Amino acid sequence: MSWTKVLAVEALSPGARQVVKVGNQNILLLNHENQFYAVNSSCPHLNLPLKKGKINETGAIVCPFHRSAYDLRTGEVQTWCPWPPGVGKVLSLVSQEKTLPVFPVRVEEGSIWIDLQEE
Repeated sequence: MSWTKVLAVEALSPGARQVVKVGNQNILLLNHENQFYAVNSSCPHLNLPLKKGKINETGAIVCPFHRSAYDLRTGEVQTWCPWPPGVGKVLSLVSQEKTLPVFPVRVEEGSIWIDLQEE
């Protein structure tokens, strides 16, 4: 385990999100319904930013560009590239379906810590 302190808890109020750089990785931290999540900041489809992605009713972050959806807890794909209609099917062939990297999070002494596991 390689736990790294990344941000003070009070810096990430409910509904907030922030990209932090840890080593050579950009990590998107989210406070969704008072639960902290840490995921790769780029969509695995075309490496576009996820920071402005909406969280759907099933707890998945939805890419604002091609609407691929990834479970915040596991990174598993819920929907792969459904947008734009018709063209999305072609764009889904550009890149195979891939999970979104997620990182374990803990809160300790008023700080958010993430575990960047060695790959």
